[in-house]
Amino acid sequence: MFTMTSYTVELVKDPFGILTGQRYEFLIDIEVEEDDELYSESGLYIRAIYSVEEEKSGIMKYELYEKTTQLYLDFDLEDDEVAAVEAFCKEHFHEGNE
Repeated sequence: MFTMTSYTVELVKDPFGILTGQRYEFLIDIEVEEDDELYSESGLYIRAIYSVEEEKSGIMKYELYEKTTQLYLDFDLEDDEVAAVEAFCKEHFHEGNE
């Protein structure tokens, strides 16, 4: 498991009106213990796209990156970690409207 340390959230603009609902981009800095396979000395962050619609909301996609190198890491989070990120996004997406 990891610890979320800081984040930014931004409403993704849809100038053509193609998308239903709203999309929010989260950049979430995380700390991972050294014995975890995700660990990187460079630090890590999660880029998540969170969708909010009338009937449902949730993570559309997420990606892991090293902070200093901006290198994409081809890892999948565990189900409980995805659930934690989704709950975090659900709690904070409204800040992207401010």
